[in-house]
Amino acid sequence: MSEFKVEIRYCPRCRWLMRAGWVAQELLTTFDEELDSVAIGPGDKGQFDIWLNGELIWCRKDKGGFPELKPLKQLIRDRVAPARDLGHSDRP
Repeated sequence: MSEFKVEIRYCPRCRWLMRAGWVAQELLTTFDEELDSVAIGPGDKGQFDIWLNGELIWCRKDKGGFPELKPLKQLIRDRVAPARDLGHSDRP
């Protein structure tokens, strides 16, 4: 069985801890059987990055904003459980 670990780095000066916690909660709820862990930690000024097994999958600075949950869940699903149906998150 593969191990899947998500890491969220947020800017503490920008007060993004609650956002990071909310994203972590949503990912753990959705992928309770696929993810081994979701870690949250303070990062650099203006940072809100999400990593999956060491691969950067979302960078707020590069993407021009925070991730919407639907596409973020789809992005993670495509890597950890490609055949999995996300229910309402897969509907247009």
